[in-house]
Amino acid sequence: MKTSNPVLARLGQAAERERATGYAPTGPYGQPGYPPQQYPGATGYPAAPPTVTPMSIDDVVVKTVTLLGILGVSAAAAWVLVPDSLLGIAWIGAAVVGLVLGLIISFSRMANPALVVAYSVVEGVFVGMVSKAFNSLYDGIVLQAVVASFGVFFLMAMLYKARVIRATPKFVRGMVAAMVGLFAVMMINLVLSLFGVNTGLRDGSPLAIGFSLVCIVVASLSFVLSFAEVEEGVRMGLPQRYSWTAAFGILVSLVWLYIEILRLLSFFQGDD
Repeated sequence: MKTSNPVLARLGQAAERERATGYAPTGPYGQPGYPPQQYPGATGYPAAPPTVTPMSIDDVVVKTVTLLGILGVSAAAAWVLVPDSLLGIAWIGAAVVGLVLGLIISFSRMANPALVVAYSVVEGVFVGMVSKAFNSLYDGIVLQAVVASFGVFFLMAMLYKARVIRATPKFVRGMVAAMVGLFAVMMINLVLSLFGVNTGLRDGSPLAIGFSLVCIVVASLSFVLSFAEVEEGVRMGLPQRYSWTAAFGILVSLVWLYIEILRLLSFFQGDD
């Protein structure tokens, strides 16, 4: 299966580079030198170089928890240390820097743990500022959004593990199209809002509620792409450093889901 997740797209290309180096294919227990046509249990994929430890699902889990911890500490620090007068500037600045770092990581040909950690720190500032702004208007909304976000994440993980939802080629193509389309719409809406144009997508109207629900559904389903890419990367024996890239993809989806749930909850808080 080809890599199609925009965030984790480089995993499949990294696997191609590993195969192009000429390492021998592996048998069912990782033994080198068993071509699949001669050994029925062989995977047909090359083993990782002897000096390189292949990544595992545990590696991805550890890296994801690490990035979430860094993001949480950064968000808490920003919430406490950044004064209210600078909230807007910090919010916008972190969003811009996070977007740039995210694009660099997504389109980079090599896994770069330092950039991924830096992204987590910057995104933590963004999340902290957004959360502080919403919580000042609606007390308790942040905790509700956090619980809902992790609830959705674990639900999608269970559905994927049970193979209720699978990353089929058709599903992947539809998800990529949906994410690209939503990103384009959000960018256009942002630009128009800078010129005072209200499209109704973020003002609490029925249209805004519907748009947020669509974003939440797509963000939730994007975890399926991430899980599939992790599974494929482990199967192909990618080097351990790519677990940072996989964790980065999961973090991006989780932050997006959290922001959309936070926004949707705010629509139902009323004016009191």
